[in-house]
Amino acid sequence: MMAWVDRIPLPALRALGAVEMLGATGLVLPPLTGIAPTLAPAEAIGLTLLQIGAIIVHLTGRDRRIALNAGLVVAAAVAIWLAVRL
Repeated sequence: MMAWVDRIPLPALRALGAVEMLGATGLVLPPLTGIAPTLAPAEAIGLTLLQIGAIIVHLTGRDRRIALNAGLVVAAAVAIWLAVRL
């Protein structure tokens, strides 16, 4: 189902998965625990850039299923906007 996976080397694919997991953890845990809450906006920026890169990879491979990536970009952008406002 994911044709882009065939074009990416396995170590890079595993690194992408690790970065996404660490990013999601860094986005959720700091505000919940109160430890280093300034990490959350940085993680949101990183996840936004990661998802923009994912959209580019999908579109260059003729895979037009980018709705999830676009939704994650919007969610991360809202998190950035809320962090800047507060």
